[in-house]
Order: sequence, then C-alpha cells, then structure tokens
Amino acid sequence: MPELRPVGDVVRGVVRVGGGSGFWGDTPEGAAQLVRHGDVHYLVLDYLAEITIALLARARERRPELGYAPDLITQVIGPLGREIASRGIKVIANAGGVNPAGCRDALLREIAAQGLPLKVAAVLGDDVLPLLGDLPARAMDGSAPGPHPPFATANAYLGAFPIAAALDAGADIVVTGRCADSAMTLGALIHAFRWGPDELDLLAAGSMAGHLIECGPQVTGGILTDWETVADGWAMMGFPVAECRADGGFTITKPAGTGGAVTVAGVAEQLGYEVGDPANYVLPDVVCDLREVRLEQLGPDRVAVSGLRGRPRTDSYKVSATYLDGHRATATLLITGRDAARKARATGEALLARTRRLITAAGFSELRETSIEALGAEEGYGPHARPVAREVVLKVAVHHDNACAVEIFAREIHAATTAMAPGTAGGPAGRPKAVPMTRLVSLLVPKTGLSPAFEMDGVRHPVPVRCDGQGTPVTQPPGEPAASAATGERVSAVPLAALAHARSGDKGDLSNIVLIARRPEWLPVIAAQVTGKAVADFLRHAVRGRVERYAWPGLNGFNFLLHEALGGGGVSSLRYDAQGKGLAQVLLDMPVQVPAAWLDDGSLSPDRHIR
Repeated sequence: MPELRPVGDVVRGVVRVGGGSGFWGDTPEGAAQLVRHGDVHYLVLDYLAEITIALLARARERRPELGYAPDLITQVIGPLGREIASRGIKVIANAGGVNPAGCRDALLREIAAQGLPLKVAAVLGDDVLPLLGDLPARAMDGSAPGPHPPFATANAYLGAFPIAAALDAGADIVVTGRCADSAMTLGALIHAFRWGPDELDLLAAGSMAGHLIECGPQVTGGILTDWETVADGWAMMGFPVAECRADGGFTITKPAGTGGAVTVAGVAEQLGYEVGDPANYVLPDVVCDLREVRLEQLGPDRVAVSGLRGRPRTDSYKVSATYLDGHRATATLLITGRDAARKARATGEALLARTRRLITAAGFSELRETSIEALGAEEGYGPHARPVAREVVLKVAVHHDNACAVEIFAREIHAATTAMAPGTAGGPAGRPKAVPMTRLVSLLVPKTGLSPAFEMDGVRHPVPVRCDGQGTPVTQPPGEPAASAATGERVSAVPLAALAHARSGDKGDLSNIVLIARRPEWLPVIAAQVTGKAVADFLRHAVRGRVERYAWPGLNGFNFLLHEALGGGGVSSLRYDAQGKGLAQVLLDMPVQVPAAWLDDGSLSPDRHIR
C-alpha cells in the first residue's frame, strides 16, 4: 500500500475532503460549515460550469484584472482564513475561471492583509485559445468541427496532477482555471497517498469521490427524488465529506447535526449525474468504469463506495470553447384567471408578432429564434400535460443578431399589461435587457499540445503530461439485464416513480437521466418497458435527437443519454429549464404496467399511483 503523506491530523490513514461549494453563487454556509464542524483536511470548492466561463470572460473584457470568481476571497478566505490556517486545512478551488493568476493575486492581497502564513499556487495552462490555430482540434465524436465565428474562450479540462504537484511544493491554497471538477479532490488524494499515474483503479476511485462531492448537497439529500424525506432539513443542509483511504475505498458523510441525509439512493442519483456511458466515463487522468460500483449504507449518514475501476487515460483533453452569437432577452409576465394558459400563449404570440412588425419597420432582419412557455401549465410535459392552471407565468424569449432589435422586443413587453389579456401583471424585475448570446462548442485537442504548470512565489513549475492513453475509450458490450413484461391475470398502470428514482443532468445540448430501480426485482419490468425508444417517444416534445440506454448493473438501473435535448444547452438555450433539471421528474410520470398483485400486497406505495 502506498505510504501515507501526513496531512493535518490524519487518523488511521483516512483523509477527509469536504465539498464546500457546488457552483458560483452557492451559499457561503457550505465552506463555513465544513471548516468549523467538518473536521476536514481539504476543502474543495467548485465554482465553474459551462455557463460560468462565458460569464467570467465577459467580466474580463470589461476589466482585464477580473475573470475569476471573487467568492473564494470574499466568502471563504476573508471570513474563514484564520480558522483555515489554524486548523491546517488545505483549500483547492477552480475559482480562477479565465484568470487564475488574477485570482491568486487577489488571494495574496487578502492573506497579506490578515497576516496569514498561507502559500498560494495557481495552476495555469488550461487557456488554449492562442493555440487552437496550431492544434488539430476535432469534435467530440472525432469528426472535424463545424464552421463557427472566432472563439471568445477556449479552455481545456486539466487533470489532477498539477494540483498534486502544487500541494507537494507546499501550497496551502491551490487555485485553478478550468479543470475537471473531480480533479480537485483527486489532486488532494494523489498528494496525500502518493498515488502514481498508472494506479488506474485508485485514480478512478479518487475521481468518483470528487464527482460525488463536487455539487455540494446534491449528494446529501439535495434534489432527491423522495424529497419529502429530507425537506425538514433544507434550511440547514449538510455539505458532503468524503472519507478516503489509500486503497481507494471511501465513505460519503456530512457534519453531524446538519440537514439532509446521506443515503444509498441519494449517492446513487448523484453518481449518475452528468454521466454518459458508465463503462467509459472519460476524465483527464483516467477512464472510469462505473458499472459495478457498490454502495453500502454503513449507518446514519454514511454510505461506503467501492467497486470502481480505471483504464488508461486518453490522449486528448476536452476543451469547452465559446463564441458570441448575437443577443437575447427573456421576459416574464404573470397571467391569472380562467384559461390562463391559453391567454398566456395568445399574449406571447401577439408580443412576437408586434416585435416582428416593429423590427422589420426599423430595417432589421427576422428574429433568429423565439420561445414561448406558460410556466405552470405543465408545458414541460408536452402531450402528457394536464393543463388546468388558473395562474401561470408567461415566459417569452428572443434571439437576434443585433442588440437594438432585441431591445425593441424588451421595450414592448409591458404593453401587454394594458393591451392584451385580462389578469396580466408585470414582474418586479422591470424591463428585460439585451444580453450577448454565447454558444458552446466542445472539442478534443491532443494533450501533447498543452503545457500545464503551477506558479508559486513567482516561479513557474511545468508539470509533465501523460499522453500514453488509448486515444479513444474502450468499447465494451453494455450487458443488458433480463427484461420481462408484467404478467398475471391482472395488471395495473403506475407511474415510473413507483418503481424507480431518477436524476437528470446536462452537458451542452446533451442531457442524461440516471434511473435506479427501488428494488432489484423490479428491474426486469423497467427493462422491458422503459427502453431508449420508449423514453424518446415519451419526451419527444423536448428531445430532438436520439436516446441511448446504458445498463448500470451496480446501481440496478440504467443511464439514458438524450441528444439535442436542451434547445442548445445552458449557455444558449431560450428554454426556462435550459439544463434539463426537470427532465427526470417528467420521465418519472411515465406509465408502467405492473402486476396488480404488487399493489394488493403493499409492495408499491399507494401515494405513488397514477393520479
């Protein structure tokens, strides 16, 4: 077993890593909770998402010294710096955004102001925008990338070894730009346990520890399918702690006395969050095989995770590149009364017709894209909706090449309150504004073209890149479970939620839904009826592309990958739910035929019947 590097007060070879932030703008209570009550050796803070990089790039355009997430300084090191230093906690954060050096400099100023003995390192090398012309970039499917305007940003998802190298050199705080979210935790474990680049199963385990805690309370009961079991703790949700061992085993838990719950169901849902093929979860340092994962409830708020496997890394980095594509605006109005949904639809169509007339008269071209949604009328359910709403929020969004044309739309919105449907009220936010539309393109670039490094005390330290991978993930048979239709003299229809729980995630214009049987013996009935084709048909109002189904034996379930499912994805979709957060909830209302005996004997909870 690898020798354990002393870190803080490590007891019996266990390293405790806390996930204190799930996104830029998350509550500062997460970091404070873990520093003061989590007994953690490492605090990892995830601030970046696909949409965040674009926002930070705009901030840097306005002021070159910006482009990072200031929360790390204002909400973590500012109020907690002295406690972090006195407890010997190491902090790892991707708050650097598109300006990790600027974030480091701001940290150093705060540390100096407090007189803290903390050393800061910045991981550099993820910005590949200057290199794209010389790199043979390709699309994620291996094809040549399509035509597009000049990129505004292009950032590679770096791995964990630059983080580990910075910690090896004595850094107390490591700030990165774009890296794999899970790499922050993996970097801490590589440093603590001296894991090498060829210990693939260990790298896979450490990556999944990071994957589970990177979204904060999403693994401690947040957005749980069975939400009513944890709702009384939402006001003070616990943030996660991964207790990790040198052999790769780890346990997910949370500080005592906090809200939420760490359960097999919640950990399983989060394990599948934003995953495609569970046999080939590609990360910069390892390709993870998650199919035979084992989850075990050890006690209250303690779930052990094992059975993870790793294969050689690929020879490419994923790059998220963005470009500006015109402007957009989104407006909302409250519509109340009988036929609220119909009134909202008519109002939205009239506003768009008026906008088209006015922008044409002003000499502008046609609107490029529009969207009308009556929020509250179950439009997310498409043909499966039960629209009986007497109060909805009308959402109208437009996209145009010219900001002035979008401003004409924004100017006209509140005319509806006096000229259109009765019961129309404007919102407190006032008139919407035209904002730049950002498009995301995901690319693959060869690792050999990049030069990751960390910089500390004014010295830049290159970190070697391992490029000895397979080039593409290994394709393996999916291994479908046995499927059986409901049999017996009588069958009954129940919602899928009666048989399974689920969670949906997003990557660009892809969405995934991990579906987990509540009981292993129910999986054959799910397998027979909830096929890729059936899911594509049930969600055809939202999903334009194909649906792939992957078996996930370790979770007693499936992962569905939905192509062209988000109207272009979070940074460019005009949909209200641009990240597909509701797709799993919609799918859980899909009717499934089960033996009537399952209802008669109480196997299925009555409150989960079709209503």
